Amino acid sequence: MKYSELKPFPADFLWGASTSAYQVEGAWNEDGKGPSVIDARREYPEGTTDFKVASDHYHRYKEDIAMFAEIGLKSYRFSIAWTRIIPDGSGEINPAGIDFYHRLIDEILSHGIVPIVTMYHFDLPQALQEKGGWYNRETVDAFARYADVLFDEYGSKVKYWLTINEQNLMILQGAALGTLDEKLVNQKKNLYQQNHNMLVAQAKVMNSLHNKIPGAKIGPAPNIAVIYPATSKPEDILAAFNYNAIRNWLYLDMAARGEYNTLAWRYMEEKGYAPEILPGDMDILRSGKPDFIAFNYYTTQAVEASRGDGTDEVIRGGNKLLKSGEDGVHRGAANDHLPRTQFGTEIDPVGFRNTLREIYDRYHLPLLITENGLGAFDKLDENGEINDDYRIDYLRRHLEQMQLAITDGVEVFGYTPWSALDLISTHQGCSKRYGLIYVNRDEFDLKDLKRIRKLSSYWYADVIKNNAL
Repeated sequence: MKYSELKPFPADFLWGASTSAYQVEGAWNEDGKGPSVIDARREYPEGTTDFKVASDHYHRYKEDIAMFAEIGLKSYRFSIAWTRIIPDGSGEINPAGIDFYHRLIDEILSHGIVPIVTMYHFDLPQALQEKGGWYNRETVDAFARYADVLFDEYGSKVKYWLTINEQNLMILQGAALGTLDEKLVNQKKNLYQQNHNMLVAQAKVMNSLHNKIPGAKIGPAPNIAVIYPATSKPEDILAAFNYNAIRNWLYLDMAARGEYNTLAWRYMEEKGYAPEILPGDMDILRSGKPDFIAFNYYTTQAVEASRGDGTDEVIRGGNKLLKSGEDGVHRGAANDHLPRTQFGTEIDPVGFRNTLREIYDRYHLPLLITENGLGAFDKLDENGEINDDYRIDYLRRHLEQMQLAITDGVEVFGYTPWSALDLISTHQGCSKRYGLIYVNRDEFDLKDLKRIRKLSSYWYADVIKNNAL
């Protein structure tokens, strides 16, 4: 729909930026922190670094928060490392970890920035993984206890909470993320049991926050992207319907409605992946009520009908770690109507508007965009500056479509693009840079870790200052 006049961004819109603990903090084994599944990884994609130092945010957070304030961020979305708070995930609480996040949150608040906290961003405690991870129901109780510790410690300072980052991708793309337990037997069935247990844990945690801190707000944070049919063939449209259910609505139908998406459940039954549901689980799931839906968006996907020829796991986006397709369900397809990033990921700003519309029409809950950004090989020029006009173009076009979605009637209250500063990409090292702020390091040379604002940060500062493009 074309409008004669666009609605403005809300006056109190939460312009911000995002990071996650393991990708930015470093200090992986300092001050009592226990190992997570990320720390315990035995290998990384060739030519990429580990997460032991990352951007050294743990030691430089005051400098970083000051730069966020200089840009004018209204909010900062970050995650808390479970293993800093409870090193083995379920045992004794680590006072040094508690203290660090108090200091971090206090620093954020001192600059007038709103903290948005993700409780779990891929970094499951390794001690819990060794006991079966999310497949073990004890992890549900461990997460609920961990969440209560966070609410008790930081609930007076933090209004906005996110439960689990990209739960759907941990189930669908765990090998690429480094979260998959390589020892799993009957992998898919195990993963969908893990998924069910995470959903139960999420509902418990949403209930706990509402009981402990009336007025606080909480929501899930999956990666949501509308799936397109490759053509107008009815079979391709059916395949897109299948994958939308499996990739997107399985997670949000449960978070927002407390029920399994019908088609996703039939898929799990047909494939033998259906989880065991314990007595009382559905009551817990129905009782968990999110205040909003947060989601990460980078691009859409296209699919076509399965060909039944064993070639359904098709490489997409130029990244051989990310595959899409399953025999008899859908087959991954390229979208030739879209440009691509340097890393081969399709760029679809209009798809962002489509996704915003689809989520809001299904659930009628306020929306928060917790990740959206462009990974690129940013380079310092001869003047020691980073002219990332390609990132400005990417962000501008997505903000244009978000404003159109707001004009469509979608309620959006915040935007925290990925990422506030350069960090370690989940599966492509530090060379794939997303930040508004440059961190001077290479894959295996830490250099001086100097922070340098990129051109995009000055552009974004103007957007925030004017509350408008």
